Amino acid sequence: MRAAAPPDQKFDQRRAELGEATLQTLASLGYARTSLREIAQNSAFSHGVLHYYFRDKTDLILCSVRQYKARCVTRYDHLVDEATEADALLDGFLTTLGDTLRDEAPLHRLWYDLRSQAMFEEAFRADVALIDKSLEKMVWKVLSRLAALRGQTDRLPSPSLAYATLDGLFEQALLRHLSGDRKAVANLRRDTADLLRCLLPAT
Repeated sequence: MRAAAPPDQKFDQRRAELGEATLQTLASLGYARTSLREIAQNSAFSHGVLHYYFRDKTDLILCSVRQYKARCVTRYDHLVDEATEADALLDGFLTTLGDTLRDEAPLHRLWYDLRSQAMFEEAFRADVALIDKSLEKMVWKVLSRLAALRGQTDRLPSPSLAYATLDGLFEQALLRHLSGDRKAVANLRRDTADLLRCLLPAT
């Protein structure tokens, strides 16, 4: 018979469940329009339940975004681990990148909203910095494997430069996609391919 989880562990598990369950609502509402009461009105949970597990909306948003981004940073792992040819890795990366822009746009919007708020809200800064660093490592893992397969490891840019340039492209494409641009996904894939050619120029 399995022993019961300690109270603290049960509390953390319930927080994680609630954070995941309210993620779509948070992504729809955004930071400015979000309060625990508003989230409760748009979800299956009462305001009292949310208030018991989270101090305020900042606590809930950070919990939800941490969980989502923890999944995001593993999105390309199987492509990198299984890659034996540079072209196949690049094609898989571009395809997946476009897919996540199209399929998870509201969640990405929530992330950029949170990162912008970190300019004003000190409570967000430590978590945003950690998430940003994990995304930088994700990009670097793809780029360094691509370079290795091409025999171009001596031409790699810094991890921060690679992440900043790719992230900028993605954020611009997200805005265009949310504005109704039907070519945003295709253009992101094309522009990313062009960017990678600049970051890893042919010999």
